[in-house]
Amino acid sequence: MTGRPVYTEYHPRWIRTRMSTYWWLQRWSYLWFILRELSSLFVGWFAVYLLLLVRAVSLGESRYRDFMEWSAGPAVLALNLVSLSFIVYHAITWFNLAPKAMVLHVGGRRVPDAVIAGSNYLAWALSSALMVWVLLGE
Repeated sequence: MTGRPVYTEYHPRWIRTRMSTYWWLQRWSYLWFILRELSSLFVGWFAVYLLLLVRAVSLGESRYRDFMEWSAGPAVLALNLVSLSFIVYHAITWFNLAPKAMVLHVGGRRVPDAVIAGSNYLAWALSSALMVWVLLGE
């Protein structure tokens, strides 16, 4: 016996409806789901970009200048702008999902979803304000 199933003339077949390749275009919720999954590619690009920046800095001033010149090119600039929008979308969807992913109980009562999501947004706003303060040197 080869280990493969043997089918007879009267063997029942699976009933499967054909799914279109573009099933995710049928509803807005499906499209937003696919865009959120797609956003992980741009998060990955951002991580690679930062690693390339760190490498350029570690190799000296001339390599850093070359990297900055490459980064100022229209293709890289456009990719980084698209990446920024996808990363912001990814963060927002994660913050909205966080209350479902992390259920907290304090004193035997569940912490409301708005408090969990709100604390994430507050931490985001504070860290962004801190970065702006550090970068502007104020």
